[in-house]
Amino acid sequence: MPLSARLIAVSLSVLFSVAPSTAQDKPAAYPALPSETPSTLQPATASFDYVRREEMIAMRDGVKLHTVILVPKGAKGAPILLTRTPYNANVLTTHAQSAHLGPILTGYDNATDVIVEGGYIRAIQDVRGKYGSEGDYVMNRPLHGPLNPTPVDHATDTYDTIDWLVKNIPESNGKVGILGISYDGFLPLMALVNPHPALKVSVPMNPMVDGWMGDDWFHNGAFRQQNMGYIWEQEATRSNEAKWWTSHFDDYDMFMQAVSAGELGERRGLAQVGFWQKIVAHPSYDAFWREQAVDRVLAAQPLKVPVMLVHSLWDQEDIYGALAVYKAIKPKDTGNDKVFLVMGPWHHGQEINEASSLGALKFNSDTGRYFRQEILRPFLDQYLKDGAPKADVAPVTAFETGANTWRRLPAWPAGSRPTPLYLAAGLKLGFSAPKAGDEAFDEYVSDPAKPVPFRARPIQPIGYDNGLTWAQWLVDDQREASGRPDVLAFVSDVLTAPAKISGQPIANLVASISGTDSDWVVKVIDVYPDEVAGQPAMGGYQLMVSADIFRGRYRESLETPKAITAGTPLVYRFALPAANHVFLKGHRMMVQIQSSWFPLYDRNPQTFVPNIFYAKPGDYKKSTQRIYHAPGQASFVELPLVLTP
Repeated sequence: MPLSARLIAVSLSVLFSVAPSTAQDKPAAYPALPSETPSTLQPATASFDYVRREEMIAMRDGVKLHTVILVPKGAKGAPILLTRTPYNANVLTTHAQSAHLGPILTGYDNATDVIVEGGYIRAIQDVRGKYGSEGDYVMNRPLHGPLNPTPVDHATDTYDTIDWLVKNIPESNGKVGILGISYDGFLPLMALVNPHPALKVSVPMNPMVDGWMGDDWFHNGAFRQQNMGYIWEQEATRSNEAKWWTSHFDDYDMFMQAVSAGELGERRGLAQVGFWQKIVAHPSYDAFWREQAVDRVLAAQPLKVPVMLVHSLWDQEDIYGALAVYKAIKPKDTGNDKVFLVMGPWHHGQEINEASSLGALKFNSDTGRYFRQEILRPFLDQYLKDGAPKADVAPVTAFETGANTWRRLPAWPAGSRPTPLYLAAGLKLGFSAPKAGDEAFDEYVSDPAKPVPFRARPIQPIGYDNGLTWAQWLVDDQREASGRPDVLAFVSDVLTAPAKISGQPIANLVASISGTDSDWVVKVIDVYPDEVAGQPAMGGYQLMVSADIFRGRYRESLETPKAITAGTPLVYRFALPAANHVFLKGHRMMVQIQSSWFPLYDRNPQTFVPNIFYAKPGDYKKSTQRIYHAPGQASFVELPLVLTP
């Protein structure tokens, strides 16, 4: 290229490298054709039946929390219903674009009919570190103490929020109730620690209470690995923009490919997320989990505020928490007027929706509406509305599944006694203890390369939208599992009279393994008659009434895992979720035993390793599992049997 040409090329490159930055410094303006978007929008809301306010409420450390306040038009002396949430206050108050309060609240996490018909002021707040709120986010932020050295927690944030609300909403009567579901149900429990004087009632529904014992993260030491997507989306960004992704149509294949949950976490970048680091570092029930378990926290607190705990009998997410809190705080209720319990035939959070059925089950009435109108509404009114009458709410209101009726009870459980239901030779099940001379055990081979699916494949990810049926899995028909060679199914004779259980069944397995670690899944099942008049699809249906998993390494200590001695019959005893169920005449009882529940729970390698999150492919080995049913080695499920159903 000639010199002159090169000089021209250099000059042009300099010109074009400078020109863009100059243009960026002075954006082009076109006054002859101005923007059509107003600089400040003033919505025309005169026809709305509510007034929407958004506030940034300062906490004691100066951090401001975004709060949406919805006041019914013309409200005067109205009580406030508060929900604190990590799920976006704006979204929870704009379920529809409407001039009416009902449509904008219809959806998670609002008991809409109670709120609107009751004339309540609705306040929903983003917790610190999420969406519109300032500050740092910590999953289920513990109380100030060893796990939280800062001066603030959910108890102090709730106190400061209530203090601001009652001083700055002139339409209120100065009384506040707090309620919510799941994580939003955990927060009304935190509000009970040093509660504000204006807090008059708390309604935790399906609350997260103990993430290791039986709620979101583990069940008795087995990790609920399908929740990894929740951890990622909840913590990776303030506003949940980073989404977990699928790599297979069937979650079973996705988790199998990654070998362990720890390996999948590494592949997906979860190590960047603080809570994932804590989970991997604390696979056992150590001080990290014990000190933040809400039932333990509240057991050490004075009982000052009336509480209604709401529990779902088929809660696929937080089936442990509400009843654990009930056990912890009910002994403090010396006047029998501060702790109430409601148990319904619902999945997680179904009580705020239409609830006449769950999966294939039909309840003959809208049980969700009954709860809201006959229990929740009068209960809230009593404590929050000036001059409201005392609610006629029983200490315990429990739906009796199987019989499909509500029961008013003085306490929970009521009228049951522990009764062993024995696993017997020939895969029989009954109330008679094993006899000498019977076969001593049944066995199966548990193969980590072919774990038992927790529901029929292809297995969907966790979710409630777009046709996902996650909410129904606890009532799935268990016939597919009962036919597998790696599942033992013990079955009773046909019942000649109804049998009712009310309370927590206790699994008592005498078992041996050829490996050095093992999981145990125990399922109590109601087997329907071979044909059911009017419901042909229910013929032979196998309905789980109560079921859970236990990681064998914690047989001696939940904090200190130990290898299991191969070939030695040992006792594994653990509680199953509560049931309030009638096995009807003509039905049969069944107990299924297996050693995997995949991919909801991570696979046990069946070779003892210090931390299963780091198990390697070579650690996963077959194991021969024996369930004993001989005199002196009896396996059974201790049922909370009620003599007269």
